[in-house]
Parts: sequence; structure tokens; C-alpha cells
Amino acid sequence: MNHRVRPEAAAPIGVFDSGLGGLTVVRRLQEVLPHERIVYLADQAHVPYGGRELSEVCGFACGISAALLDYGCKAIVMACNISSATALPVVQSEHSGVPLLGVILPGAQAAIAQTRNGRIGVLATAGTVKSGAYTRALHRLDPETQVTEVACPAFVPLVEAGELDTPAAFAAARDYLAPLQTAGADTAILGCTHYPFLLPTLRALAPELRFVDPAEQTACALAERLSQARLLAPATIGNDSPPRHRLATTGDAIAFAAQLRRFLPDAAQTADIVPARWRSGTLHLG
Repeated sequence: MNHRVRPEAAAPIGVFDSGLGGLTVVRRLQEVLPHERIVYLADQAHVPYGGRELSEVCGFACGISAALLDYGCKAIVMACNISSATALPVVQSEHSGVPLLGVILPGAQAAIAQTRNGRIGVLATAGTVKSGAYTRALHRLDPETQVTEVACPAFVPLVEAGELDTPAAFAAARDYLAPLQTAGADTAILGCTHYPFLLPTLRALAPELRFVDPAEQTACALAERLSQARLLAPATIGNDSPPRHRLATTGDAIAFAAQLRRFLPDAAQTADIVPARWRSGTLHLG
């Protein structure tokens, strides 16, 4: 496919993450852009991305982006913080005519707007913390902001396993929140799209913090980009049925379908659930 050809407004939006976390972005996109079709890829063959080398994650993200564009997607959302930190500039340089968004800048903008004392915490994967992407983004917006980034390696496995309010989840959250509370942060960015699933636990342990979910800001930013590019999907007159989505995983498709029932309850009625496979470094969508 020639990516320089202008995409059609009726084409789908491509969204990807290493696992289930990007479904938080999918849910926001469905709220903000109810007429859009979504192709979602969960790279569960490689989950979690957080402990991997940044160059390896960049390779995965670039491969997934290429596959989604080849599939015909009109826009790409990297619903993965570490992919946004490592691969977004690379993919943007290769496909300058396509709306491409990450989640880091929208999350940073929302946090700057919410903080009252200029002290912002970031809960993220080890890879995202290592990249320093949030600190850079926050300091570009306000150089005086005090940023405390905390790596949370236990969170993604807990979410993937559905352990959202277990003793293990509370113990991990307590440990990860402590440095933010010690630093006096009043705002915390959920710097991984898996983490919003843990919000009830986080709020119970740190009611003084304002938690920022970048998914909402990202969905609004994409809506604006599509509107500017005249790529918003047309509403279907006289048809109230929702658009049909496509949800793919590079892991076990049967297990993925079972997980979707917890995190996207209407998926069985509104989406086709299919396998995808990496072959010789190239992603093939089902």
C-alpha cells in the first residue's frame, strides 16, 4: 500500500498496545468517536513491553504500525506509553501524511492543567521511566514542574491476570505510591494504559491525588486531528447499529476473547476477534 495516498474517511482507526491496556483508549475512542471503526492489536506474544530494551520495543511498534497502515487504517494511536516514547517519532517521519498519536503528550498536557502545586508523579513501566519521556514532555510544557517517576513492574501482569483489587494489587500499589506521596505530588499520571483498570485501588490508597488517564485526552486529540483532516467517519443515516470493530492478538485468541469479556463487555456483539502472527519479524493481521 502507498501510504502517501490520502486515506478515506470510512477507513478504520488503528490502535495497539502490548496487551489489554490499550482497551482503555478504545473505550474512550468509542465514547468520543462513536461512528468510527477500530482495528485493535494486542501484542500479547511480547507482553509486557516495560522490561524490554527500548530498541526492541521500537521495532515491535514500527512493525505493528506498518501492518495497520497496510490493512488500510486512516490513523494510528499508539495506546502504549513506551511505544509512544520510542517509536512515535520514527513512524511519524516515515508516514508524515497520516494522523499518528501517542499517549504521552496528551497525558502531560492534562496533568499540567490539573496540578495546583507543580508536583506531578508518573506511574509507568520500567522502560517508560528509563526513557524519561514524561519528564521531558512535562518540562517542555512547564520547566518549573517537579516530576517524580516510579517504575511499576507488577502492575501489567496484575491487570492481564484480572487481579485488580486483590491483596497483591494493594501491596504493589502501596509501594509504588509511596515515593509520590513523599514528594508531595498532587497529581499522578497513569503512564501505562493498563493502569486505569487499577484506579479504584489507587484512589483508595491515595485519595489526595488527582489521577490523570491519558486515554481521554488522546481520544479528544485524535477527534480534532481527524476533523482537521476531514477524515471523520460519516454518521449512517437511519442506522443506529454500532460500527463493527476488529480486535486481534498475537497471543492466544481464545484466552484473549475471555479477557475481553472483563474489559470490553460488549466486544462479542460489536467486534470480530481474530488471531495475528509475527512471521520473520513481520506482523500479519488476521
